[in-house]
Amino acid sequence: MIVITNPSAIANEINIIDSLFEEGLSLLHIRKPDFSEIEMVEFIHQIKPEYRSNLVLHNHHQLVEDFGIKRIHFSEQDRKNSFSIRKHQKIFSTSTHSIEDFNSVENDFDYAFLSPVYKSISKADYHPKENLFEALKSRTNHKTKVIALGGIDSENIKKTFENGFDDVALLGSIWKNENPIKQFKLCQKIVRSCSV
Repeated sequence: MIVITNPSAIANEINIIDSLFEEGLSLLHIRKPDFSEIEMVEFIHQIKPEYRSNLVLHNHHQLVEDFGIKRIHFSEQDRKNSFSIRKHQKIFSTSTHSIEDFNSVENDFDYAFLSPVYKSISKADYHPKENLFEALKSRTNHKTKVIALGGIDSENIKKTFENGFDDVALLGSIWKNENPIKQFKLCQKIVRSCSV
């Protein structure tokens, strides 16, 4: 299970992030589109060093070497212009918004988000343009893991796995919750039950 940071700052965010890792979070995508490079450096410095191998950078990719981060995420647009950086020995992920786009993702991407699966929790008026469960039946790319994003919460995780997704990513269900850690543990328990 993957968690993506809220794009804007959240109260007590670093403590929550450290607690998520203590509870077994495997990957945290740092998506802070408005952060300057200096703000990104300060943000990463606050996260405990032992969790840096579990971080994925969405921007300021040049910082991966400074922090020993091994994972880089490319937006849909950036993916098409990113071949030179992808020659480095890193693990890559990307974003897609249709099954056609997902099927066209090159083999050097470990996984790709496919979104939105459900109505977004964090973005107003952001909802699926098509039924991605139906669309997933025409999946031809089986080398890249497909990760469900958009409106994922404890109520629909099981259904999402049953309809062919390899994993889920959480954003709004964590950061819009009064108790993000409790919500994460509930979702984690459901994910584990789906993996058995």
